[in-house]
Amino acid sequence: MAEVDLAKAQHYIDGNWVNGNPPVMGIWDHATWLASAVFDGARAFDGYAPDLDLHCQRAIRSANTLGLKPPMTAEEIERLAREGIRRFPAGTHLYIRPFFWAADGDVAPDPASTRFALSLALAPIPEPKGFRVTLSPFRRPTAETAPTAAKAVGLYAHSGMAVAEANKRGFDDGVMLDQLGHVSELTTSNIWIIKNGTAITPVPNGTFLNGITRQRLVKLLRAAGIPVEERSLRYEEVLEADEAFASGNYSKVSPIIGIEERKLAYGPITQLARKLYWDYAKTQPA
Repeated sequence: MAEVDLAKAQHYIDGNWVNGNPPVMGIWDHATWLASAVFDGARAFDGYAPDLDLHCQRAIRSANTLGLKPPMTAEEIERLAREGIRRFPAGTHLYIRPFFWAADGDVAPDPASTRFALSLALAPIPEPKGFRVTLSPFRRPTAETAPTAAKAVGLYAHSGMAVAEANKRGFDDGVMLDQLGHVSELTTSNIWIIKNGTAITPVPNGTFLNGITRQRLVKLLRAAGIPVEERSLRYEEVLEADEAFASGNYSKVSPIIGIEERKLAYGPITQLARKLYWDYAKTQPA
């Protein structure tokens, strides 16, 4: 996230607000070397904070999935996040990250050692310039092989390898398949295609997070009369899409303007999805 500005970031740690990029882990902390850490990402922009409550709730679920013991509730995290938003000028674009990690443990983390930090950093919502994708050789793990139900820090090593490989071949991101060869997601966001007026996105099957922005768009598009299919999706269908876009917390709705060597337009349903989301966001005051 090169766009994140930490110079004026605010963090709630151990009962206090601090700024910058403060150190919080030791070299022998369990999370440092055994990856017992989870986070979530929410957004505040233009005076709105869409689905902030849902992101805080998911942070708690992620921590529980890894065997951590959150020292606060989702409601307490949300209250702190809104307090943090008020520490910035009204309307500031922020990335909001609740973070849980274990300080102690053997191979398994010690739940009683769970620590918490909340970060708010300046991060403008990216303009919908679009990006190009390619098929990744890396596949998403199943729930039996990795903590796929959590927004776990350890999973992002896999994402980093996949996006780096795509970048080396001249693309911005990779389309990742599941272990059965169906489309799972992009490296850090959910994928959608449009075909003959229908919005299609992979059905949650335990290999990727059912994104909060993704879930919101399913409801918004259906309410607007756009057919939405959540189903198994083959990469061949992605190659033949009329439009495609990504949904995720950081950028919300981003058009995909190229799949392999084929160019795609920033089409009408993708534009509608973005408009519907922003209209919804305006009902969610920060």
